[in-house]
Amino acid sequence: MNRKTPIYFGPPLVHLTEDQKNTMEISGKLNRTAERYMAIMGEAGLELDDNELNCIREVCDFGFMAPYEIREMPIDVRLSRYEAEGFDKELLAVKLEEASMVDLVAVVEELGF
Repeated sequence: MNRKTPIYFGPPLVHLTEDQKNTMEISGKLNRTAERYMAIMGEAGLELDDNELNCIREVCDFGFMAPYEIREMPIDVRLSRYEAEGFDKELLAVKLEEASMVDLVAVVEELGF
């Protein structure tokens, strides 16, 4: 059992737990959701080389990315100034366009954004 930690319930957590009536129900919902999320993240993602990851890091460098910003990563890659030997910006943009939202979220999460 982990220690209790106060957390801020922003709009997504409020929405997720709105039907739960007590602390145990809320805790259960959060823990089930987190466990499922971790399972999804463990199986999702894209195979990207170091240059592709570095370009995405540069694109994401401003910090937190909202879902709409994650979906717009192909545009951001095309507009980025990142260059490296052997790196094909357009190929990365196409990979990102063809990826599922789950795979895009996994990439962003893996990079810590």
